[in-house]
Amino acid sequence: MEVSGKIIDILPEKSGQSANGTWRKQEYILETGGQYPKKVCFMAWGDKIDQFEIKQGDNVTVSVDLESREFNGRWYTDVKAWKVSRDGSTGYESASQSQGNSAAHGSPNPYDDDIPF
Repeated sequence: MEVSGKIIDILPEKSGQSANGTWRKQEYILETGGQYPKKVCFMAWGDKIDQFEIKQGDNVTVSVDLESREFNGRWYTDVKAWKVSRDGSTGYESASQSQGNSAAHGSPNPYDDDIPF
C-alpha cells in the first residue's frame, strides 16, 4: 500500500531494550493532498530511520505494511514504512541522488521503452 503527501511533523525518536537487543522507532505525520487532506502517522524502525532521511516539509510517497495486534481486548494498528520515495525517485534515495546516478550510468539505448515496435 502507498500513501503520498507532505511530512508535517516528526515525533521524538523512541528506543529501548528487548530480548532481541536494542530497538529504535521514529514516527512521522504525513498530510495527503487534495480537497479533503488526511493525516497519517507512520513509523520507521531501526536502520531505516537513517536510510530514509525524512525531514519536515519533504514531499514523499511511502510504501507501508499495515499490521494489527490485540492486547487486553483492544486492537492496535501499526503503519510501518518499508520504502520512501521523493519526487519520483525510488527506494530511499533523494531525488538529486537518483538523477545523478541515472545521468552517470545512462541507458545503453536512449529509445529503450515499453513500446514493442
